[in-house]
Amino acid sequence: MKTSKTVGIMGGMGPAATVDLMQRIIAATPAADDDDHIRMLVDNNPKVPSRMKALIEKTGPSPLPMLRAMAGQLSEQGADLLVMPCNTAHHYYAELSASVDIPFLNIMALVSAHIADRQPGFARVGLLASSALSQIRLYEPWFESQGAEIVYPTSEKQNALMELIIAVKANAGEQLGYAALQECADALKAQNVDCLVIACTELSVVATKFQTDLPCYDAADILAHEVVKQAMDCTTIEPKEPTAS
Repeated sequence: MKTSKTVGIMGGMGPAATVDLMQRIIAATPAADDDDHIRMLVDNNPKVPSRMKALIEKTGPSPLPMLRAMAGQLSEQGADLLVMPCNTAHHYYAELSASVDIPFLNIMALVSAHIADRQPGFARVGLLASSALSQIRLYEPWFESQGAEIVYPTSEKQNALMELIIAVKANAGEQLGYAALQECADALKAQNVDCLVIACTELSVVATKFQTDLPCYDAADILAHEVVKQAMDCTTIEPKEPTAS
């Protein structure tokens, strides 16, 4: 039997995004038969308390206790490394990583290192993401350590993008339509960004619904490829704490 590491996926935020990550991992795996693929232990738990309500609205409980329990359970079940497709939930990355004795891939570190490797000298990054990210400054330290700044859509366009994210969670993206995604991408290009980053896994699910001639990096796809590298014991990008620019 061929061997590879077992990957634990902390999912459900949202469910479609979790399945999308699994599909990306499968697609990125060099396989000729079933046993060439990577074993995945998946906790697709949509009952994790709302990150928006906890972090932005301040009206809901912290998701950290449930996330910590999920991480521990996946580790106990045999996961050799952990991933969490939800970008916003990475606000709790430090606490979650410290709670387990196995590697926990850091999506912000992977994305910032990936772009720096492929687009040296980039200075302005347009972020397509949940409205929470600009307030919790999730990606800022990582890109600032690369000498780059993050640019967000205007509040009006960001609100429309957030409506789309919620619609994707409710399986209602087709009904709402994807104009907000295209409009945000176009507006960010007009602000002279060097590249776009899809930093919400719900938007990764519908990433084919817009077009741009800018370099566009998908956090979910970068994470999926790193999962394959690490599970197959290939070269990895190790997360490092960002340093002030």
